[in-house]
Amino acid sequence: MNIDAQTQAILLLTTWFAKPATGDPKPLTPTEWGRFAQWLKETGVAPGILLATSDPGQCLNGWSDRAITPERIARLLERSAALGSALEKWQRAGLWVMARSDPDYPSRLKKRLKLDAPPVLFGRGNRELLDRGGIAVIGSREASEADLAFASEVGGKIALQGYSVVSGGARGVDETAMLGALEKQGTVVGVLADNLLRAAASPKYREGLMAKNLALVSPFNPEAGFAVGNAMARNKYIYCLSDASLMVAAGNNRGGTWAGAVENLKRGWVPLWVKSHPDGDSGNVALVERGGRWLSEQGFDAGGLMVPESTYKPQPSVASPFDGYPAASTSAAAEAGSAVPTAEIASDFKPPAAYAETK
Repeated sequence: MNIDAQTQAILLLTTWFAKPATGDPKPLTPTEWGRFAQWLKETGVAPGILLATSDPGQCLNGWSDRAITPERIARLLERSAALGSALEKWQRAGLWVMARSDPDYPSRLKKRLKLDAPPVLFGRGNRELLDRGGIAVIGSREASEADLAFASEVGGKIALQGYSVVSGGARGVDETAMLGALEKQGTVVGVLADNLLRAAASPKYREGLMAKNLALVSPFNPEAGFAVGNAMARNKYIYCLSDASLMVAAGNNRGGTWAGAVENLKRGWVPLWVKSHPDGDSGNVALVERGGRWLSEQGFDAGGLMVPESTYKPQPSVASPFDGYPAASTSAAAEAGSAVPTAEIASDFKPPAAYAETK
């Protein structure tokens, strides 16, 4: 895998390559990398230059940050051997790496998340799909058979109308909508929270990858196992890569599906359309009460779901379950048996008490 010095430096500074040992330096989180990268840009120091000197500290005159010390930077940059081994393994699996500094990095992530956009994206498949936008189709892992049938059908309709499906690849609504679009030879972006390496080799995605109709992407190490914090952090990337979103089924005030939808309503990234539900106490009804919009039952028009950003505003009265919590959790990753933590992990994360199921 041929990557330039800039991307090498960014990977070294922001990514785990193996399960950490006691005393290993912690890679920079997206927020930490955002402010460090901004300083590098303002001072005219390219990340790759840090690799070209035996003492990176010489390039950091004027940099002062209690969390991002020159010593931490230097130790992270010393992991070249681990990076080389990881790149070789990822290349054999057909993966690619995209840094935030790359010209084809998704513009929607930069625009909506700014310095909090992931410093690195790992993926397999047609990377051009990442900047195409589309309709995010999301929903619970524990959806009913009727909701799964709807997800498959609507995924196919989105594809036939010429739009991409953006989803999370999780069991349930996400995977079903993705496969429904692929069955109609549509284009799909799957934003994964874990095990990209395994998903990229799955037979169910082989045809879509070969036809260049699919991009599987993750901001986390391709070998990272499931972690609650990563699953919750991943949700915002689904919304921010799309132009509109459609909620098929959500728990009421519980789960990652609910939390991601509420955060999107608060931030005003994209319109949230909601499938009708007969239960007045359902999460679908509660999301409409918080600012979502009912999906019309009179035919399906994917293009009609896209509302100009100038007319779609955040909902300032909506409190997000994310407020007060970092993006992810070291302890959550460990409890889930994750072999490789990620740059999103923060040691003080605790999921909201209402968290009962994850996306």
